[in-house]
Amino acid sequence: MCRLFGLHAGADVITATFWLLDAPDSLAQQSRRNPDGTGLGVFDEHGKPQLHKEPIAAWRDADFATEAHQLTGTTFIAHVRYATTGALDVHNTHPFLQDARIFAHNGVVEGLDVLDARLRELGTDDLVLGQTDSERVFALITGSIRARDGDQTAGFVDAAKWLADNVAVYAVNILLSTATDMWALRYPEANKLYLLDQREQTAPEFHLRTKRIRAQSQHLCARPSVVFATEPMNDDPRWTLLEPGELVHVDAQLHLTRDLVLPDPPRHQLRRADLSTPVHEAQHPAATA
Repeated sequence: MCRLFGLHAGADVITATFWLLDAPDSLAQQSRRNPDGTGLGVFDEHGKPQLHKEPIAAWRDADFATEAHQLTGTTFIAHVRYATTGALDVHNTHPFLQDARIFAHNGVVEGLDVLDARLRELGTDDLVLGQTDSERVFALITGSIRARDGDQTAGFVDAAKWLADNVAVYAVNILLSTATDMWALRYPEANKLYLLDQREQTAPEFHLRTKRIRAQSQHLCARPSVVFATEPMNDDPRWTLLEPGELVHVDAQLHLTRDLVLPDPPRHQLRRADLSTPVHEAQHPAATA
């Protein structure tokens, strides 16, 4: 299963070291088990998006240390890819950028011909440069936001509801970010997504550690933040699991809202038994090890 990580530090520009190459559980080390691409998207101090991604495992990338070791910004989205759809090239590597928004996803969506037809209706089919279901989902969100005259939350919800009603869905866990806002969706219950609310930051040191991604930043020691991750990344008791169908929105002032926007399961819900062996292994590697 692809690993997701999101960090929102409000209006503060922070330095976050997401990819510690010398750590025992660094991205470079863990990319040996998630070998199909690594990426980091960030909005810098000027509110401009930057993408740093390669379609190979971080440990094999000679430029990885210089390109992705340390970046500054207000919002970050990281992704470690375990491919199920699309070739191993940069066009299929997360995160993606459309209309000054950064997006990453894990899960499985089928019925891409139906989704492609919807993108043509919305006029966003030209945004899809690769073959992944993820980039198509992003183009659907972009088209839905445009149709809502730029209302990002409403457009996101419209897109999620369309997916739930019209295509086969195993999971669509999504992180979406601008320079000022971040959204996280977990849907339905197949894959997990967690929230760590650190808006009241009192800990003497900010430290996140996981078997998939390691992140550390001294600049966050005394600064509030909100973190999203595929699994709890430390022993902080404040980690909470998003409910299936729950959308979390964090704005520039770190105001946080949680809404159950998809209370019902997908109309065409995929179960584990419906997945092909490679897709099942990608989504649940521990269960198939």
